[in-house]
Amino acid sequence: MANTYELVVGLEVHAQLLTQSKAYAPDSTEYGSLPNTNISVITLGHPGTLPRVNEKSVEYAVKMGLACGSDINRYNIFARKNYFYPDLPKGYQITQDKGPICAGGHVTIRLKDGSERQIGITRIHLEEDAGKSIHLAEEVDTLVDFNRAGVPLIEIVSEPDIRTAEEAYAYLTEIRKLVRYLGICDGNMEEGSLRCDANISVRKPGEPFGTRVEVKNMNSIRNVQRAIEYEFERQVALVEQGISFKQHTRTFNAVDGKTYSMREKEDMNDYRYFPEPDLTPVVISDEDIAQIKAQMPPLPRELYLKYTQEFGLSDYDAEVLTATKEVALYYNALCQQTKNYKAAANWVTGDIKAYLNKLTLSMEQFPVSPEKIAGLIEIVDQNKVSYSIAAQKIFPALIEQPEQTALSIAERENLLQESDEGTLQAIIAEVIAAFPDKVREYQAGKKGLTGMFMGQIMKKTQGKADPKRTNDLLAEALDKATV
Repeated sequence: MANTYELVVGLEVHAQLLTQSKAYAPDSTEYGSLPNTNISVITLGHPGTLPRVNEKSVEYAVKMGLACGSDINRYNIFARKNYFYPDLPKGYQITQDKGPICAGGHVTIRLKDGSERQIGITRIHLEEDAGKSIHLAEEVDTLVDFNRAGVPLIEIVSEPDIRTAEEAYAYLTEIRKLVRYLGICDGNMEEGSLRCDANISVRKPGEPFGTRVEVKNMNSIRNVQRAIEYEFERQVALVEQGISFKQHTRTFNAVDGKTYSMREKEDMNDYRYFPEPDLTPVVISDEDIAQIKAQMPPLPRELYLKYTQEFGLSDYDAEVLTATKEVALYYNALCQQTKNYKAAANWVTGDIKAYLNKLTLSMEQFPVSPEKIAGLIEIVDQNKVSYSIAAQKIFPALIEQPEQTALSIAERENLLQESDEGTLQAIIAEVIAAFPDKVREYQAGKKGLTGMFMGQIMKKTQGKADPKRTNDLLAEALDKATV
């Protein structure tokens, strides 16, 4: 029966901005400080105090808008959103109402089957975070930590364009990737610096939107997907039974995978928005936008298209390389030093990534420069060393001595391949003479014995024989051998 219904989802993503001070006060935004230490009379809303807009938060919001192709509002005013919760010391939140700093735009998502969809962006607006209510086990009182109150946020509101839980997962993954690339938010959902509320409804295709519910308190992208899957089934069952329900807010329990009702959803009128009288308008010029755009790094989709279309990489390689900005930038720098883009991708996604994962290091902690890895690729391409020698001996040596070059290590350790034809022919002749019975078997049609002969040659040359050249010379010698 669920197949006859269509899921409709819009996501509201709150991203804490990586500023050193709060949205409208000089208090620190450091995560993990002792409770109620990053506060001031401005954060607490004491009479006579005046807020002041954090310029960096405006810059970060514009960056996100540019990344999503949004229109940037040149004249920004702020509003007070009034509601009474214990974690809002002022009794209202400074936000944007009618005129968000960014309007429109979209985010392109890629699904597992390789298809792409554009999810529309309604708005991106600036606001401040609330504090944090703490409920200790077996305690009836609620404790409040105001450290987070006033931390700058952008709220990214999507259009109700999402039609599957997989699309929601892909969209949220892309949003997190974008804020990390831009350096405006660390994207850590487990710490609450990236949070997502999902507005979910169901309908039969072509019908008007159904009654939506908002699901909150999801601390991972996977849990957002799980909550949407559960809520779809729950709402379809209610509709099929003819049970109506009001618009309301629910919470998601990650243990049992179910959502539970919290309260009726507030209407916009309940918030009693009115212009913030203590903040002057923020005017953004074309010059400001041009300057911000010039500071932006290449974005993940731009790099994905470059890697697949210009470099000829597979979708998988491009996805892995663009998963984090640090890896993408390292690969970019490596491709400035070598034109063997596939080999460069293999080293970054293979040996380098394995080394970092083993020691739980980040890309910034990798000690070998892109220039030195390009040198390693070059000596493999020139058949001076085999890939196995490069990976097993030279690469570890480069990590230990990153100031050295791959070629100097290969020369010092006597690892350069033997490619001199005369030398190789002499060694091949020795091996053939040592195994006359095997030669006869080979000539009788047992071609798989080539591997045995190659093994003996590699043993005699300590693995330094050029495999391709040796294989050609060996085949020629075996065919001509008389034993």
